[in-house]
Amino acid sequence: MLIYAHRGASADYPEMSRAAYLAAVEQGADGFECDLRLTRDGVLICWHDDDLMRIAGSSLVVAKSTLAELRAVTEILTFDELLTIALENRKHLALETKHPVPSRGAVERELIRTLRRFASAIDRSEIDIAIMSFSWWAIRRVQRERFAGVYLIAHRYQRWFTRSGATGPGIFLLRKDPGLAPLLTRGERRLFIWTVNDAADLEIAYRAGADVVMSDKPGEMQKVLASFRK
Repeated sequence: MLIYAHRGASADYPEMSRAAYLAAVEQGADGFECDLRLTRDGVLICWHDDDLMRIAGSSLVVAKSTLAELRAVTEILTFDELLTIALENRKHLALETKHPVPSRGAVERELIRTLRRFASAIDRSEIDIAIMSFSWWAIRRVQRERFAGVYLIAHRYQRWFTRSGATGPGIFLLRKDPGLAPLLTRGERRLFIWTVNDAADLEIAYRAGADVVMSDKPGEMQKVLASFRK
């Protein structure tokens, strides 16, 4: 089981900031999780919300703003910049494309173009890259392009739509229903679980046979995981 830093070491630093991802490296994360959106000028950025209100107190909407306009308000990390950090430190990536968005499938198309542009460096680094989404249409798009897709689920009924090679349930689903895990991993599907921040939840994920867990506290979860393996 691998521990990925959820939006970086976001319990200690501003989420999806350069500092959060560099701290995740120091804390021993196996990989990074990141949310992706497109700016009005077509730049792929690491940002969860559709606007800047929660993080920066600004009403600017990502899809309606340029990168320069967003950066005038707060720190914004581009995906190119995050990918460079991942390659330099050999950290795997779990990349969530956000939906619904006005540009629809453009976010996946731009992500795939970027990954192909960096293909040689990615091959040399031997990092694993999975593209995640709550949108089944987004997963279909990336799978058609021969990229690994992880279908994220927040409701038990969504398991019936898990025709991807991996599923990504919230830990709260497995907390309520441990028997869900065998259904999600049927057919040798990989299991990516979000967001695991304490020992009890990590044990649930461990017993479920998770391949990847995403945590705001990657360093702490690595220590807990090591105790399970003794």
